[in-house]
Amino acid sequence: MLVEGCKHEIEITVPVDEITRETDRVVANIQQKVRLPGFRPGKAPASLIRTKFAHQVREDVLENLLPKYFDKRVKEEELQVVGRPNVKDVNFKEGEPLKFKAEFEVAPNIELGEYSGVTVHYAEPEVTDADIDKRLDEIREQKAQYVNVEPRPVADGDYAAVSLDSIAGVEEPIHQDEMVLHVGDKDTLPGFSEALRGMSPDEEKEFEVTYPEDYGQEKLAGKTVKFRMKLKMIRTKELPELNDEFAQDLGDYPALGDLREAIRKAIFHEREFAAQQKAKDELLDKLIETHDFPVPEAYVERQIEAQLTNQFKELADRGVDPAKLKIDWAKLKEHQRPKALHDVKGSLLIDKVAERETIHATNDEVDHEVQRIAKQEREPVAATRKKLEKEGLLGRIAYRIRGEKTLNFLFEHSRKEAPAAPDQSEQAEQ
Repeated sequence: MLVEGCKHEIEITVPVDEITRETDRVVANIQQKVRLPGFRPGKAPASLIRTKFAHQVREDVLENLLPKYFDKRVKEEELQVVGRPNVKDVNFKEGEPLKFKAEFEVAPNIELGEYSGVTVHYAEPEVTDADIDKRLDEIREQKAQYVNVEPRPVADGDYAAVSLDSIAGVEEPIHQDEMVLHVGDKDTLPGFSEALRGMSPDEEKEFEVTYPEDYGQEKLAGKTVKFRMKLKMIRTKELPELNDEFAQDLGDYPALGDLREAIRKAIFHEREFAAQQKAKDELLDKLIETHDFPVPEAYVERQIEAQLTNQFKELADRGVDPAKLKIDWAKLKEHQRPKALHDVKGSLLIDKVAERETIHATNDEVDHEVQRIAKQEREPVAATRKKLEKEGLLGRIAYRIRGEKTLNFLFEHSRKEAPAAPDQSEQAEQ
């Protein structure tokens, strides 16, 4: 037997007497099925069947014996085969033993090194009053009301409701019955703000706007467009006051202090999750670096296909048809290979740790996830479970839960070091 990493090659011999018995079974089977002129069904001589259906007999014998003896050899040597074997060099001559070679891959034998006590960068996140104030301001912005004001000249900070028509500069005419422009805002093109300043409701104006070269709409990027604009009305934004009533309107918060505490906890959990996820990624990277073992190509290919499927789904969700893209598949797959290899090695290591630590998904944990999916899909739990069982996804759910629990175990048993100052400042900006 030749062994190279995960690649194996074995040579198998099938005795002549076994070939004879299998040939007799195949001939008898064909004899019962075929109808030949001059013979009642099932009564045609075996010698005639062997001659007339020689090719089919040969193919059926091979089809039956090759997998049977391959599986037998694999079980004898306790090999965990990955993917389909490649059968070659088949030597099948009458009166001689059947010989063939099989190339295949096996799951790697991973020897676990140190996995408990790995050093990672992590510190409990902090939430300041400024963080809470910023989140409250964001909520106030979401709850803002826009109020029409009495006719007057437009000033910076106003929201101007206008009708807009292009006069020149574009191939396809631009027409907007009503669009709202925030005058003087950084997200409003300066040309619009300049034209609006000092205008009063019902006033019309013609002006030009030059769009940046990197403007989001390609048909307008870098172009100078002449517009006719009519100001319909002016609106101002009114933010709700920060008080107990504001807190009560948002939910079960008796006072503003209760809302601030809920926001503090929410921000803390967001940052804690992000920081722990980053630490877990670092931990897994270190485990991969310290464990060298071969990876079956079948696993890598499967992971590449999964990655591409997800990427194409994201493109389709954004309205892009992947079928219309000119893709160099060989180059694309090669580009995906490093990440696929990394992810497969990580997954195999997690599996090995889970096996060593007897970590598994409980029935209650799987049930909880099924209930979450049912709620998300807005369908009965029983219907969701039946669908997941039919699609063979319950096992995947249990596998994912086990992986998450194993990563949590590794994180809990790791040595934590505070991240460097730049990482802390990045966290403060989140």
